[in-house]
Amino acid sequence: MNGFTYYSPTKVLFGRGCERNVAAEIRAFGGKKILLVYGGHSAEKSGLLAKVGRALEEAGLAYRSLGGVKPNPRLELAEKGVSLAVEYGADFILAVGGGSVIDTAKAIALGAANPGTNLWNFWLQKAKPEASLPVGVILTISASGSEASEAAVLTNRDTGEKRGLSNELNRPRFAFLDPELTYTLPKYQIACGIVDIMMHTLDRYFTPTEGNELTDEIAEALLRVVIRNGTKALERPDDYQAMSELMWAGSLSHNDLTGLGALKDFAVHQLGHELSAMFDVAHGASLSAVWSSWAHYCYRSKPERFARYARNVWNAAGADTEAAALEGIEKTVAYFKSLNMPIDFSGLGIGVQREETLRELADRCVFRGERKVGSFRVLDRSDVYQIYSLANH
Repeated sequence: MNGFTYYSPTKVLFGRGCERNVAAEIRAFGGKKILLVYGGHSAEKSGLLAKVGRALEEAGLAYRSLGGVKPNPRLELAEKGVSLAVEYGADFILAVGGGSVIDTAKAIALGAANPGTNLWNFWLQKAKPEASLPVGVILTISASGSEASEAAVLTNRDTGEKRGLSNELNRPRFAFLDPELTYTLPKYQIACGIVDIMMHTLDRYFTPTEGNELTDEIAEALLRVVIRNGTKALERPDDYQAMSELMWAGSLSHNDLTGLGALKDFAVHQLGHELSAMFDVAHGASLSAVWSSWAHYCYRSKPERFARYARNVWNAAGADTEAAALEGIEKTVAYFKSLNMPIDFSGLGIGVQREETLRELADRCVFRGERKVGSFRVLDRSDVYQIYSLANH
């Protein structure tokens, strides 16, 4: 078990109607002038935005709103938010939505607290943020875990790049988790969220680190709970118990708890990011579309790990290591299919790609040769190209 420092300071408030206390929490963290960030029309149609606005006004808190956040959150909207926050003198950023909204809010908070720095340079690792405005979250989609993580992802449409930034300044001060706010989600979004939650844990679980018993068993339990309740949630999106389990699992899957003491892998996320950047596909769908190809390409690096996953998560009956490992992969793929999630490029809706496109995807994934990805099996440009090729049908 590797040494680690664990600090997860986000205050989580969970349960029906908990978001009614949002104004009190903002006040507790010093907020007086709030920039409220949200996505599309669903937050408006549901009445949630109006309720949040009234709660802020009744508490004497001033606020302005910035809507229009899209999946694969855009750098240009975050930059607009930075300008608005600075002009308004905002001292607190409130995200009402899912991962894209939260990541946009985190970017705005960093940009507003570091005036004069090109925002994208933080994501390119050319500049290091020194401060951030506080961010709070009212979560409406169980998926990204961004409500409790140090990560934020942005897409630069001008350059075609999608990058993640991990920094402790990104941790939200609080997160309201009300499962009832997820009842009206389309089934496709629920399914994408289930995949994302699983992958945040799988990208930590498949690691070269040995002997990490407690962390491994936490990860396995979380995966079993998500798999079981994911099926129930798709059958009945208003199942409070199932939606509760997914919502809490989403937060725990990405607050580092499921990977403590181990090297992270996250190759699948990097592969998926390039698909999202090039084709603007849903994040969760991009992950399921390449996971099978990654697993088949990499499992021989440590088949015992895949066999353990198969037996402890899927109750696989494979008699030997190889058989169990492959059974676990196939059971995972079958589960993605049961969610109507893609397992290849055609299922993702982008069709079979030309050779040049596959090589461009691989080149982007390794930053034109500046890096390799993964730790379970370290992947170079050639490896990434092979994995994309396996998914290209």
